[in-house]
Amino acid sequence: MLEILFEDEYLIAINKPSGLLVHRTSIAAEETVFALQLLRDQIGQHVSPVHRLDRPTSGVLLFSKNEEVLPLLKEQFADRSVKKTYLAIVRGIPTIKSNLIDHPLTSERSGKLQESQTHFQVLAEAEIPFNTTGRYPSSRYSLLELKPETGRTHQIRRHLAHIRHYILGDKKHGDNKQNQFFEKQFGMVNLLLHARKLEFTHPISKKKVSIEASLPSHFQKTISDLGWSALDLEG
Repeated sequence: MLEILFEDEYLIAINKPSGLLVHRTSIAAEETVFALQLLRDQIGQHVSPVHRLDRPTSGVLLFSKNEEVLPLLKEQFADRSVKKTYLAIVRGIPTIKSNLIDHPLTSERSGKLQESQTHFQVLAEAEIPFNTTGRYPSSRYSLLELKPETGRTHQIRRHLAHIRHYILGDKKHGDNKQNQFFEKQFGMVNLLLHARKLEFTHPISKKKVSIEASLPSHFQKTISDLGWSALDLEG
């Protein structure tokens, strides 16, 4: 059963598990399980995804129950009025604790550069007595809060790779040495990127809606492994 975070007669939001595709794609044509179909079967009603989350990313995923409100919601994403908040655990500790990554990204469709901005803030820092790079006797990590202003493909993952603070568990844009270390040492196999909060204006009532998704168990385990067990991420 998918965890339902919000539901009314027009909208429904779930806490998407890591590893679950939103819908069928040509790249994963052989897959048979999707969030879209699971949710339709669970509530017995047609739904349409309003936005996307990468397959390995967990967290808030919004669907429309009504085809008439779908374009109204998509318009909010297009005009950047939707506020998205993510959490990620990354290699290293940024020198500047709160900053804007303003780095254009190449579109996977057109090949053209697109403006792309992501704000980040360091929430916690850790240093563990393991040599994961071959250069230093210990290794450092950060928990980041991220707020993308634009919505490019793999934007957060690519932006953090650009500043060399790779997300743990990112097999496409990450650091394989770090991924292998965490898998061997802590049993981590998931991407540590979580869509924590989604804020938007309800297309019918015009009220502000804020939806939050609790952290999945694999994310909570890594927080504990890095000594952040007492970290308060609620609210």
